[in-house]
Amino acid sequence: MSKYPLAAILVATLSMHVVAAATLAVHSGERIGAAIEAARPGDTVAVYSGHYDENLRIDKSLTLVGIGKPMIDGRNRGDVVRVAAQGVRISGIAVVNSGADLTAQNAGIYLQPGSDGAQVDHCELVYNLFGLWIEKSNNVQVRDNVIVGKRDFLSPNRGNGIELYNTTGAQIVGNAISYARDGIYVDVSYHALFKGNTIHNVRYGTHYMNSYYNVWDGNEVFHNRGGLAIMEARNQIVKNNRVWGNSDHGIMLRTLQDSVIENNIVAGNQRGFFVYDAEYNTIRGNLVVGNKVGVHLWGGSVNNTVTGNDFVQNREQIRYVAAKDVAWTGNYWSNYYGWDKRGRGVGDIPYTASDLVDRLTWRVPAVKILMNSPAVQSMRLIAQQFPLMTVPSVVDAAPLMRPSHAAWSKWMEKHP
Repeated sequence: MSKYPLAAILVATLSMHVVAAATLAVHSGERIGAAIEAARPGDTVAVYSGHYDENLRIDKSLTLVGIGKPMIDGRNRGDVVRVAAQGVRISGIAVVNSGADLTAQNAGIYLQPGSDGAQVDHCELVYNLFGLWIEKSNNVQVRDNVIVGKRDFLSPNRGNGIELYNTTGAQIVGNAISYARDGIYVDVSYHALFKGNTIHNVRYGTHYMNSYYNVWDGNEVFHNRGGLAIMEARNQIVKNNRVWGNSDHGIMLRTLQDSVIENNIVAGNQRGFFVYDAEYNTIRGNLVVGNKVGVHLWGGSVNNTVTGNDFVQNREQIRYVAAKDVAWTGNYWSNYYGWDKRGRGVGDIPYTASDLVDRLTWRVPAVKILMNSPAVQSMRLIAQQFPLMTVPSVVDAAPLMRPSHAAWSKWMEKHP
């Protein structure tokens, strides 16, 4: 037999499979669950505008798409939608009113182990304990969703907006998350992208542990207790985020190695950066402005490259707890009062954080009105000549004379 008829048969067979993919329509008053049961893998279940009181289980690869933003209401019981198959897409649907059992991890949408390649986009996940719970499922995409938790619950009794556990390759992009316990909770998850999300009015914008090779890019995180908490991790890229008005830290780097933290704006927080037990990282190009403490540096955080950052109008630029000086270089400090005789844009004398004058202004804020006076400047120079008057500090050997962020002042009013 010729190979050509066989090829034609194969093409015809594939065509039959394509043609066999169907769209099942569900209208108000009908059951979505019945359509899912009737669907075959590859089908689309199109749900038209309406209110559907159901708890759904999707155990085959299909697309569940909303027409006119239908609402699936879990009636405060269990998971509203549980996915138990690969390649499922859920789009354009309001998913509301999950149960409230933290032990059972009730969620608006629960991707159970093995739900690889799932997509959730353009959905509204409202008044669920966990918005999305993603467990042992790889290459999941969560895009352009609105996630609002059980706002009337106390924070410890809420779930997280998005929870990832033991995943690889997730893309969490463009979501708006609020009134959960933590916005995005990440544990034992790798090679993920968190980009362009907006997170506010939660405990931690991100609560992140034991996860490597991930990217946090261009997120806006504000009015939380803490902004980005990156802990027990390595090989992170944390860039272009705007973290402001949080009542504790802006960005926490705790037990972090081999990571790059660059070009972030950290403004109006209690502590801009909280850096604890962090080594061999690069921290560069960040604007740290208007925080009560610019950087709280502690716990053996050494061997980091810290350069090109602007530390502007923080009430306390550096709070440093250690036994010896740590060297940073090439940063701008708004309370640097040195000079640049050679016009290089770099100060002729080192900047030393937390010197005698800094400590005096913390204790007696009224001294700030005399900051540019000859007496205060003489006090600073005298303190540098007498080591007994100094404490271990951050020392910048080449402080910049001008900030690189020309528009820093617009971030001065960003407060909790």
